[in-house]
Amino acid sequence: METDGKKIPLKKAPPVRRKQIFKSSWSGANVALEGAGAARAAEAAAAASSGRLRPPFPRSGFGSASGGGGDKAQPGSSEASKPAGPRRARPATGSGAGAILGGLGLSVFSLFSHETENEEQKEVTQEDTIIYLLKKAKVNIMKGELDEAERILHDAARLSRESDNKDAIIYTYDTMANLAFMRGEMEKAEKLFKAAMSFLLAGGMKEDHNAIIAMSLKLTSIYAAWNQHDQAQAGYQFCIQTLEEKIGKQKELPADVQPEDEKADTRLLLGMTLDSYARYLLANGQAATAQKMYERALQIATEVQGETHPQSVVLLSDLATALDAQGLYEEAYARGARASDLARQTDHPEAHIVLNNLAGILVHQEDYARAREVYKEALEKAEKTGDLFSIRHIQKEMAEMRKKQKQARTREQDGVEAGSP
Repeated sequence: METDGKKIPLKKAPPVRRKQIFKSSWSGANVALEGAGAARAAEAAAAASSGRLRPPFPRSGFGSASGGGGDKAQPGSSEASKPAGPRRARPATGSGAGAILGGLGLSVFSLFSHETENEEQKEVTQEDTIIYLLKKAKVNIMKGELDEAERILHDAARLSRESDNKDAIIYTYDTMANLAFMRGEMEKAEKLFKAAMSFLLAGGMKEDHNAIIAMSLKLTSIYAAWNQHDQAQAGYQFCIQTLEEKIGKQKELPADVQPEDEKADTRLLLGMTLDSYARYLLANGQAATAQKMYERALQIATEVQGETHPQSVVLLSDLATALDAQGLYEEAYARGARASDLARQTDHPEAHIVLNNLAGILVHQEDYARAREVYKEALEKAEKTGDLFSIRHIQKEMAEMRKKQKQARTREQDGVEAGSP
């Protein structure tokens, strides 16, 4: 993987061989580009082929593994530079695509330093203007007003270049890249991420800094969406191996040198990477390997955030999906049922999706009576949340289940008649 200025070493991995993916209970899915666009583009192919509806990552979950985890705060290490934990079609506001940029913490603006008390008023005013524009762009993004956000960001970029404010340039480019990523403008996002990484590396940031890895992961997800499998595989391997090495080194550091929360952030970034890689593998017919990645991601989420954390529940449901894809229905049901129980107990915002996935497993087990009850529960919860996308798909899956059940009854009846004297 290259930036405009430097290369990030990527270890070569064998290309993925595309296979026909299993048809499970949900068609369409893992990110059909969340409403406004492709914040979930890397996984669009995954869900479409796996046929499983997948909840978006709560930004409070792996989303907390910001680019700054384990390192001093840097531009580009904000929420804006977090990999999208992309899952499926959803409006740009609220959770999902809009949430990718929703965590733009105002503290990040302190990175634009007023180095001395004697700065000229013109410079201070220009910097303040940049900060104001970035804050305003954030609000527009959260409202789903993406065209206006892009216009404002272009103004911020122009002012940043005019004032030669490197921190502002980096942060603005990173935000513009995330916006392009959300809108499905992948070529633009690729160029902007590379430009931001070039600035960071030229400024002395190390290649194992979480901000660099987070941007590398997003570049990797772009290559995955483009079916550039060599680059995607190499990118995932770089991110995973770099984080594993970093975590190994951090374990040896005392808390006064490396705070525990920073260590946790790096682990969560690894969990996010493993999850993204698992979805990519599942989309390309490698369910067994995807299962292993999900298991590792789930272990990290559970250890760091607890079993009942929204992200842990999502990952448990995803693990069930990978097992279901392999025809391991009993194991898939056990995981899916546990995820559904936790979703109910915790009033999970995406409980209807977790339940829908469990119903799909029951259909594969030909337990139509229980599948129907779970589908009904999923539909009720989807209607309460006003999730029209999920409502339509649950209704579609219920119709397909009734068709399968009717066919099964016909076969059974034919068998009885064939056995009659």
